[in-house]
Amino acid sequence: MTNKRFGNYISSNFDIHEFGNASAILKYDHPNEYNDILSSLNNFTLNKSHLIVSGGRRSKIPPMIEDPLLENDWVEKNFNINISLDGEQKKIETHKIDCFKNKIGFEVEWNNKTEFYDRDLSNFRVLHSLGALNVGIIVTRSDELNDLFKDLGIYAKYGQSTTILSKLLFKVSSGALGGCPLIVFGIKKNSYKSNS
Repeated sequence: MTNKRFGNYISSNFDIHEFGNASAILKYDHPNEYNDILSSLNNFTLNKSHLIVSGGRRSKIPPMIEDPLLENDWVEKNFNINISLDGEQKKIETHKIDCFKNKIGFEVEWNNKTEFYDRDLSNFRVLHSLGALNVGIIVTRSDELNDLFKDLGIYAKYGQSTTILSKLLFKVSSGALGGCPLIVFGIKKNSYKSNS
């Protein structure tokens, strides 16, 4: 059912995993955000020129996915949480969500340390428990891209110690998400364009 909710292009170019009936919540309770996400992912291609860029520059891949959302009134968002513990007020600031709109949180983890997954899942779990988030979404890279990176001679730049789909799914299956509905999109080799 999940793949039918996202159409042929997205299903062919991304591994899709969902938890907590997240795709139904997104599609039927948040149709505008659902359409924004469809538009962004349907227009994504993994370009060779973006993969082989040298130096310490920020990858162009996350902005290709996030910028269309930010242009549609999604925002970077921090939450300030106030709690009372034995009468003493405590302030907690959450980590920034890269793209947020109408209780939908969206993160792209392309080539970060896997601890970023812990941060994202914890953030989603806490915000969902407080009623501030209905669905979390993470876009990352599928394990099958490792073969492509080896062919291009850039595997050392990515490797197994960075954010990759299998590590995220392991963390989710270990309970790191709590009860927050989540959709994970893993970028597949099908999205790769060698001439761009």
